[in-house]
Amino acid sequence: MDFRLSEEQQQFSDSLRRWIEKDYAFEARQKIIHSETGASASAYAALAELGALALAVPEDAGGMGGSSEDLMIVMKEIGRGLVVEPYFATVLAAEFLKLGGAHQPLLERVATGDLKLACALSENGSGHELSNIGTLARQDGDGFVLDGAKCAVVHGGQAEGFVVSVRTGGEQRDVDGITLLYVPRNAPGLTVTDYRTFDGQRGADLRFEKVRVAASDAIGPVGQGWEILEAVTDFGVALLCAEAVGAIEAANALTLDYLKTRKQFGVPIGTFQVLQHRMADMYIHQEQARSITVLAAVKVQTASAAERRKLVSAAKVRVGKALKFVGQQAVQMHGGMGMTNEMSISHYFKRLTAIEMTLGNTDFHRSRFISQPEFAAH
Repeated sequence: MDFRLSEEQQQFSDSLRRWIEKDYAFEARQKIIHSETGASASAYAALAELGALALAVPEDAGGMGGSSEDLMIVMKEIGRGLVVEPYFATVLAAEFLKLGGAHQPLLERVATGDLKLACALSENGSGHELSNIGTLARQDGDGFVLDGAKCAVVHGGQAEGFVVSVRTGGEQRDVDGITLLYVPRNAPGLTVTDYRTFDGQRGADLRFEKVRVAASDAIGPVGQGWEILEAVTDFGVALLCAEAVGAIEAANALTLDYLKTRKQFGVPIGTFQVLQHRMADMYIHQEQARSITVLAAVKVQTASAAERRKLVSAAKVRVGKALKFVGQQAVQMHGGMGMTNEMSISHYFKRLTAIEMTLGNTDFHRSRFISQPEFAAH
């Protein structure tokens, strides 16, 4: 497989990187994450102007119809720049709307940057089990009435609408009986509690008390949402792996620069052979993570469901090992300063740690990988 970017993809990547380096330096990011909203409207508008949001939307809804490989480029640069705007949350929700069909007006607003979205998929006690859903939706007349709660909704406080997984049938852990609904932020009975997470991002808890939505707000078939739910979350895992690769590359670059400038015994510590060996191992982890992420991104929207599960989980496991090793080594080689908020390396470490726990951690995806029929057969 050719892992090189096309000329157009490289130009797009370069334009994103130039914007981040010019307008999203570490000091600017610090001000953003400590602001009231924890995100910058102007930065999000810049992403829309660059075409990053339109990439996630089909052409018939005013977008560019970009592939998962194109979105991987965006996520990699977001990881490199530690961008905290709700890009990933919105793109993931847009993928739900795209696969569900019949939501073109919402997708048109996503493409222009006019609509920020989030995905409410997790509940207290559900862990990484997406089918463990206690939020109930009963059909009532020409719509649904929701009762329940969702937690750890990435950028839920900044979203103007939510994709919510609910149960309309079956038992709490069944894959049957799951329905996906679009719920606008201003729906009566919906309470959103916003907070800042340890990695500088934003999260929110949602409470639904007799929240009514229309039948047309269903995303895909009622009671048969599992296939879309699994496919989109796998798509999200591939994008998170790309973000992690960008952050790993940046962490390695920062560490290498530090080794060249920090002196002990009158010489740069980068001349110490043991640290050179560590940097070599960090680079190997980076390249292995990059390679499997490209494979997952290329295949996640085109492979069969069985192959997609295998590739995505393999990528999350390999990237999880890489981000843990690189993050820990980078902080250690920076010394005590590496743990302080004044050093950007600590923020890369926190973000990498958060990525490892999002949409299934390393242990979850290792178990998922070995549970696949092809693995069991061997």
